[in-house]
Amino acid sequence: MGTDEGRLLQGTLDVLVLKALMAGPRHGYAVSTALHRLEKRQLLAAEWGISDTNRKVKVYQLTDAGQRQLEKRSRIWNEYADAVSRVLESG
Repeated sequence: MGTDEGRLLQGTLDVLVLKALMAGPRHGYAVSTALHRLEKRQLLAAEWGISDTNRKVKVYQLTDAGQRQLEKRSRIWNEYADAVSRVLESG
């Protein structure tokens, strides 16, 4: 996979993880291994909590920076998807 494709895939994964956390805190098993990278970039905050089965789990939630990044990346993705759709639909 080329560098541009890798960046697109990584950026897409970030958006999906951020969107998944919009509904509220989740433990690591509910999302992907991208959590640590997003936490390092301060787009997520993590803390230890207790699961429904009374087990100690790490839960993640969006930071303000994560919310802004989600909004920005969502806007960019929508513009990209619209542009691709217009090209594919043109004669």
